[in-house]
Amino acid sequence: MTTSTRPSDSTKTFDRFLVLLAVMGVLTVGLALVAALRAPTPPTPATNASGVSAAPAEETDRVAARIELKEWAIEGTLEVPAGKVTLELANTGTMVHNLAFEDGPVSPDVNPGQIVTFDVGYLAPGVYTIYCAIPGHREAGMEVTFVVTDPAGDHAGHSAAPSGSSRSDHLANPQEADAMMLESMLAFPAETEGEGNQILVPTEILEDGTKVFDLTISIIDWEVAPGEFVEAWAYNGQVPGPWIRAEVGDKLRFRVTNNLPLGQDIHWHGIKVPFAMDGVAPYTQEPIKQGETFIYEYEAVRPAIGMYHSHMHGQMAIPNGLFGAFQIGDAPIPRGKTVAGVEIPEDIEIVDEFPMVLNDAGTIGLTLNAKSFPATKPYVFRQGDWFVVHYYNQGLQTHPMHMHGPDQLVFAKDGFPLDSPYWADTINIAPGERYSVLVHADEVGTWVWHCHILNHVESSEGMFGMATAVIVEPAE
Repeated sequence: MTTSTRPSDSTKTFDRFLVLLAVMGVLTVGLALVAALRAPTPPTPATNASGVSAAPAEETDRVAARIELKEWAIEGTLEVPAGKVTLELANTGTMVHNLAFEDGPVSPDVNPGQIVTFDVGYLAPGVYTIYCAIPGHREAGMEVTFVVTDPAGDHAGHSAAPSGSSRSDHLANPQEADAMMLESMLAFPAETEGEGNQILVPTEILEDGTKVFDLTISIIDWEVAPGEFVEAWAYNGQVPGPWIRAEVGDKLRFRVTNNLPLGQDIHWHGIKVPFAMDGVAPYTQEPIKQGETFIYEYEAVRPAIGMYHSHMHGQMAIPNGLFGAFQIGDAPIPRGKTVAGVEIPEDIEIVDEFPMVLNDAGTIGLTLNAKSFPATKPYVFRQGDWFVVHYYNQGLQTHPMHMHGPDQLVFAKDGFPLDSPYWADTINIAPGERYSVLVHADEVGTWVWHCHILNHVESSEGMFGMATAVIVEPAE
């Protein structure tokens, strides 16, 4: 008789139970590990706007404050106790604004009429610089101090910041507002040091006729408005850089020396050049390092109303001043044409021709030819004179340039002659664009000439920025 060795049903049931327990144990451990990995890490100490480590959030009180942003002021609660700060940003102006802490966090952009919550993080006691980081807005006056006090009452040795100027409330102080506006306008024209757009003279002319020019890049002190000096990045010590004039067929050589700590190049915007001379490091050349000189050499093969500017680090270099006008040949004036019933004389005499370079950012800010009203240059003519203006937008925004009085005949776009020139009193000029206009000084007067984004020319403090005048005197 043979004895069976197969396990009984009860034994098999017990074994299955043990296996099930083991599997459940493995699953439990696995789930615990996943939960541990996915669990949020303990909060690390926040960093304030000056980059200083602060206390953990749970050890601090939450602090809320409201700040209003408008042209060109930052107002509201500008003093708070130390803690985890949340700012309610209300844009009561007409343009997009934001709020930035120097070397610290930057808020989202706030549209006109919008309110945005800005979680700054923990701020230790001290004085912080806050400003609008939209190009040109800080330079226009949107910068104040933000004071964070010790909860115990100690101001850490700093006095409280002003809570905003009452000057911005025109209705509350109408006489003062009128007086400030008139005073600012009557200060025009104001003298300042430095003038840009000076004609670049060849350093030498070689035996084969090549014209050799020298351009040196450096940082200078530039008086952008009366008594207001900024650190400008300049070609040959001026902003805009020297006005380069050449003729079709000229052989040109530019020796460019860089005295900036950053690498540089020069892009010849709107000028027909070989690829190797286009000035876009590292694609066409190596960056020009500090103390080095690079030579650009090419022939002026066609007429142009172009410009030159830095391409490497252009987001800083151009707004800070590294730009200039470059013209090859004569402007394509529509002599003898009749436009909208107005005849342009065949033998027209142009008494003046000049660049009008627009900027709105960097250290140069809202300017015409790198000067802010009332330091902008007035343009004086006799009744009956004809003159030519070449607009260059080297800024980051579009600018509608409006001339009171005389009309503007737009005859070229980016240097290309228009088959159908047209008259306009306001010309919209986008970044990088050039418009050439012919103007007849037909009416006597002091005619205001300005960007028609009015916040680019007026503030609660008076007129500033992108404004000048065409002065037409009686003919002799």
